[in-house]
Amino acid sequence: MNRRRQKKLTKRLVAAAMFGEGRDVDALLRAGADPGKADTDGRTPLYAACVQGAADTARRLLGAGAPPDAESGGLGSEGTPLCAAACWGYTETVRTLLDHGADPDLREDHGTGLTPLEWATAGPHPETVAVLRAAGAR
Repeated sequence: MNRRRQKKLTKRLVAAAMFGEGRDVDALLRAGADPGKADTDGRTPLYAACVQGAADTARRLLGAGAPPDAESGGLGSEGTPLCAAACWGYTETVRTLLDHGADPDLREDHGTGLTPLEWATAGPHPETVAVLRAAGAR
């Protein structure tokens, strides 16, 4: 697949993930979109899904090979998928990420930022805190 086509697919996949368009996500993955590739702004499809609390979309992307701990970049989209979900108290999405191997202690900003537990505690999101602690978050 040529680079231009891949960029278009990635852009469309990020948008579909952000808006929870499951059918579109599936179609784009079948068309060859890379679930782990960031768009030109640095935003990953998994981050886009997780910041919206779209657990079903996150499951689709993770099942297609999206790395659970890949950091996203771009204005307003910085951080890990787990930090994004924890920040907003999206407990089902947090569980989905943990079930697919997300590191509950991984600090965002390449190791210099907050952990998912710190985000959830600041929320405050007690149910999300409990899920993270049960997964071993410190």
